[in-house]
Amino acid sequence: MSAMPNTHEVLLRNAQLLGGRVALLGLTDDSLLPRLTASGLIVTDQASVSESFAPNRGWDFCFGYDVASDHAASFETVVVFLPKARAELEFRLALARYLARPGAMLLVIGEKKEGIAGGVKQFAAVAGSVMKVDSARHCQVWSGTNSQPLSAFSVSEWLTWTDLACAGIPLSIAGLPGVFSLGRLDDGTRMLLETLAESPLGVERVLDFACGAGVIGAWLHKFCQAAGARPIRVDGSDVQAQAVYCARQTYARAGCQGDIHAANGLATVEGDWPAVISNPPFHTGVKTDTSMTEQFLAQVASHLAPGGELRLVANSFLPYEALMERYIGPVERLAQDRRFTVYRAILKKRR
Repeated sequence: MSAMPNTHEVLLRNAQLLGGRVALLGLTDDSLLPRLTASGLIVTDQASVSESFAPNRGWDFCFGYDVASDHAASFETVVVFLPKARAELEFRLALARYLARPGAMLLVIGEKKEGIAGGVKQFAAVAGSVMKVDSARHCQVWSGTNSQPLSAFSVSEWLTWTDLACAGIPLSIAGLPGVFSLGRLDDGTRMLLETLAESPLGVERVLDFACGAGVIGAWLHKFCQAAGARPIRVDGSDVQAQAVYCARQTYARAGCQGDIHAANGLATVEGDWPAVISNPPFHTGVKTDTSMTEQFLAQVASHLAPGGELRLVANSFLPYEALMERYIGPVERLAQDRRFTVYRAILKKRR
């Protein structure tokens, strides 16, 4: 069994701070829970936790930030694990202020290299009497009080829209704090979309793995519309709650058909498709982590129809080409620059 994240270990070390009912925001490893005597509410934006979560006595569970209103002002202690994006910390702190009783203890825990110093400044702006209470395992623990409680919190109020265009196709993309490439079209996705314009998939159903805010699905739908082609169905999956929420919003505005699944990889995704497309992540927090994509490549053949295509964009230094050849078939490079490569592989037969 792998060790818990440093932030979770440090919370366990400071478990004496957890008084009354406790809310944990941003939990990434539920193996922490049996080691705590506290009880309350778990909020996570990771489908990996949602899939592994086993009922723990005294703990309620919420996947994503859309927490039921009956939890408002219900907690004596709220713990906020530092997210990667500063905007998402503001998001979590707002939820913390909504969930905590007035004057309740707020705790922020994060690793130094993940930006806890900057996070403390954001924390201090909304919490009274902020002070550092521990430093261990490359992490810091800061405490404050809920001096600025919120009487309302709604995910929809944090939703933003960004107008983009690629290969002559205009898009309107939903965004929430923490979603990949918020407010812009990242260069890798742009290169991938340009190959789809130059070399269309020619299928009626697609799976977009790690779909993010639904950019690829919306673009494919609009591209087919512009070409007068038959509508394409683009199903999507993503590990992050905000991405799933945004992709559904993006699809609704674009009129795109397809189901969006919250899933950690492909193990819980059922079905097969004549094409799978992806701009997969390679970070966990700020750390380079290719394990999700490596697992995806090992599993994707069982979700491709015979003769089906996998099209993937990735940073050129990542070791995916050999894995695609191993699990799927011969690989073709459709586009490449100094940063990104778009690969295409055709499944010859299932293993």
